[in-house]
Amino acid sequence: YGCGVGGCGACTVMLSRYEPVSKKIQHYSVNACLIPICSLYGAAITTVEGIGSTKSRIHPVQERIAKSHGSQCGFCTPGMVMSIYTLLRNHPEPSTEQIIAALAGNLCRCTGYRPIIECCKTFCKVRRNYLAIIPELSTTDDLWLLDATQDLIFPPELIRMAEDLQKSTLVFRGERIAWISPISLMELLELKDKYPKAPLAVGNTGVGLDMKLKGTFHPVIISPTRVLELRIVSYKKDGKLLIFLVYILNYSPLTEMMY
Repeated sequence: YGCGVGGCGACTVMLSRYEPVSKKIQHYSVNACLIPICSLYGAAITTVEGIGSTKSRIHPVQERIAKSHGSQCGFCTPGMVMSIYTLLRNHPEPSTEQIIAALAGNLCRCTGYRPIIECCKTFCKVRRNYLAIIPELSTTDDLWLLDATQDLIFPPELIRMAEDLQKSTLVFRGERIAWISPISLMELLELKDKYPKAPLAVGNTGVGLDMKLKGTFHPVIISPTRVLELRIVSYKKDGKLLIFLVYILNYSPLTEMMY
């Protein structure tokens, strides 16, 4: 547990979800301290303990961070590992730009980031000996290779569940709070009309922090992340571009979705 407010990235985990529209499994790095538990229904979560340990075998990401002196106090290391691991699940041979973008939410006060970036570059398509270490200790030739066949598989039952989830509204009710996730724009508008003071929770960087730090109470919270009409980029005849929630939900550069 780090800052508890999504500011350091030390609690980063990988969220994996099957997208029924694209028929693909998407992997995202998220802050465990912010992601609402109700939003994880149908998703698979992988923690740093799940990808490797000294009791079994550490993952190539963990090995390379250690050998490149990318961990000093160790506070940020679990989050760094999971951000890099998630990047490699999506892009096994990432570019330097993708590496820097993937680590944008992770803070490190010790290393200055350079050894961490250098360790990541050993996974790039054009490999060089980026390891900032004593040559006698290790070289890129004796590093464990990244083997995608050893990665955890996405549970098949969650694929079937995802197909069914698109057909019904999700409602979770606790003793004080109700979480509602509609599936259509019309239903979302009806919910906002019925509960005008209910906030919309997407990344939870606003609603979650208000509840945690200010003690704000919301008896009803609406999650619009499953509304397909909000996951599009729409062009109007007058040249206006309507983005909606697509950038937040897909975690993709806007330029990739426009062209």
